Parts: sequence; C-alpha cells; structure tokens
Amino acid sequence: MSIFTNSASRSREEAAAYTAALFDLLGAREPVDVLRTTAAALPRAVAGLTDAEHARPEASGKWSVRQVVQHLADSDLVWAYRLRMVLAHDRPAITGYDQDLWATRLRYDESNMGEALEEFAMLRRANLRLIDRLSPDDLTRVGVHAERGEESVAHMLRMYAGHDLLHLRQIERIRRALSSLG
Repeated sequence: MSIFTNSASRSREEAAAYTAALFDLLGAREPVDVLRTTAAALPRAVAGLTDAEHARPEASGKWSVRQVVQHLADSDLVWAYRLRMVLAHDRPAITGYDQDLWATRLRYDESNMGEALEEFAMLRRANLRLIDRLSPDDLTRVGVHAERGEESVAHMLRMYAGHDLLHLRQIERIRRALSSLG
C-alpha cells in the first residue's frame, strides 16, 4: 500500500506519514502559487488523450485519469467545506473520508472529463477567492481532523498544494503506463 493511499480509517501515524509525504512533494514552493496553477495545469495534463485512454487505469486496482480528475474536483469540494468551517467556527471537527469509496460509490469511472475539469476549475476559483481575503490571523485558525488532529488553515494550504502535485504526477505516471501498454 502506498503512503498516498488515503482511507478514512488510517492510524494517526499513517496520517502523519501521508501529510509529511505531501509536504515533501511541495518542498519550498509557495502553496498558494501551486494552488493557483493547478486549474490550468490539469487540462494540459490530460490533453491529447482519447476518452478510452481517460477511462483506462494504469494497472488493475489503480485509478484512471478520469477518476483522478473527478477525485480532484471532489477534493476541492471537501476542502471548500472544511476551509469555511475552520474560518467560521472555533475548532470545528473535520471528518475524514475514504477516497476509494467515493471513487467507487460515486462512480468516478462514469464521470465526464470535460465536466470534471469544469467542476474543479470552478471550485478552485471559489476557494482561491476566499484565500485571497485571508488575514494572518485566519491562517492560524484550526480545525480538528478526525485522523490527523489539529490543522491550521496554513497547514491545509500546504496539504492541498501537495495533494495537487501528487495527482498531477499520478496523471503523468498513468500517461506513461498507457503509452507503454500501447
């Protein structure tokens, strides 16, 4: 199982390793800069693929490009809610979710690529508008994640930026696998 497997039932140690791995992907990059560029990078990452290629996973049990893009859209939906809860409430509980259950039960494999890209772009624009209005005090506000514990808004920005990079790399890896499969 990959460090980036993100079920809702992971231990606190696994959750901490997942977060550290996302932060490693981000490195010294400014999180908001990464968050701003993903909506443009995502259509470029999937450009030139056929609908059949969007639907084909790199290997059995792995996600397709289509599923990754729909996951990114749904992740921004979840983040939109979490961010607003943390900004509007004092120390709200942040519930985790099992990304693989979402992918299966929400039928990511049946998603329309164009619509998923549009959903992601719209949600990201809304989140960035909110981020642009954050004060230094807002960045220190915290929510309490069910698996990861206390997370500040600044921490969330770093996590979601790393998450973007993770999935852009995943799409690149899937493209390479598809080209080798022929």
